[in-house]
Amino acid sequence: MSGKPLSGVRVLDLSRVLAGPLATQSLAELGADVIKVERTGTGDESRSMEPRLPGGESAYFFAVNRTKQSIAIDLKSESGRMLVLDLIPHVDIVVENFLPGTLSRMGLGFSELTEANPRLVLISNTGFGQTGPEAGRKGYDTVFQALSGVMHVTGHPDAGPAKVGVPIADMTSSLWVMIAALVGLLDRHRTGHGGHWDVAMMDVQASLLSIGAARLFAHDEDPQRTGTEHPGRVPSAALRCADGRWVHISASDQHWSSLCQVLNLRPSEVDRWSTNAQRVAERGAVMERLQEIAGTWKHNEFVDALHRVGVPAGLVQSPREALTSDQARHRGSVQSFVHATEGEFCGISTPLRRVGDQAPDVAPPPLLGGDTEAVLSSLLGLSADQIGDLSRRGVVQTNGRTR
Repeated sequence: MSGKPLSGVRVLDLSRVLAGPLATQSLAELGADVIKVERTGTGDESRSMEPRLPGGESAYFFAVNRTKQSIAIDLKSESGRMLVLDLIPHVDIVVENFLPGTLSRMGLGFSELTEANPRLVLISNTGFGQTGPEAGRKGYDTVFQALSGVMHVTGHPDAGPAKVGVPIADMTSSLWVMIAALVGLLDRHRTGHGGHWDVAMMDVQASLLSIGAARLFAHDEDPQRTGTEHPGRVPSAALRCADGRWVHISASDQHWSSLCQVLNLRPSEVDRWSTNAQRVAERGAVMERLQEIAGTWKHNEFVDALHRVGVPAGLVQSPREALTSDQARHRGSVQSFVHATEGEFCGISTPLRRVGDQAPDVAPPPLLGGDTEAVLSSLLGLSADQIGDLSRRGVVQTNGRTR
């Protein structure tokens, strides 16, 4: 751990479900000491989400809570609130995703936290941010996909809107939570004090529209659904091969002549569609012709032929195929760990690493409250009797089990 880039940084994770926990998991795998604060009894809501593992734990929870410690505290109790305040001088970063104002009503707002630790970096990850007419509104990933315009531009033009196949609103927001953590630490180094960073999922989704918005701003045209096709480049789409597999091609003008060589297009077609502007103007005719030819190839022969001439292309793979590929194995994209009750399991490691480093080691996700005693003892100096009293009064949980 001493050689990891975030070694020595301590994070108190008050977030639940996906965006915040995924961000803090990445921080943990880069060396930060992450202490996850969970509700007594039930813990993070994602502990109850499907799919379940044989021992009853949630695979969803396992995906975003590895390499952390868990302490279970009743934040609604005054004793629980005081425990959190007592921990604040010992941490560098707090990540939370309560509705705006919730922590302040609990006596754990930015003013109270920074009174305990002026150098604290607080990151609030909410749906609509700390300000604005929608600030108090609740929402989940697909709601933000819908409201932001992302769902409007996802799917095929002859079908209704579709959500992205992964929880894109949560996952992209997690990246900005992580960025806020790193920027916050740099800003603290510059100024000597911490700050409160506001990461709104709606803002993050709006930022994803930047290229589509360029069309809106330039021509007052709302971007529309284009399926697997790129709205500004032809060809850039998935083509169905003779064996039923799909191959995605993305060829610019510099690749056109090589693509024509593989497809054996007629000279008149090569000249007629020699520039991207010409191909975009005749998108339907171009794609119909390319699909006609692709339908005569087997997918592996098609991909090999395209690769030999340097045309960017790839088989549309299933997650199983992608995660068991030679490239994924070489990069260490999937790492295994051994959990106390579920045994060996796998997870996708953080993609960020220094050149020359191996993929980050991952540790299993924690049992609920499994580290309560260790954390309260080591950081706050509480005795076993004091922790036992807190446990009997329901302020903390130490048994590592959900009820």
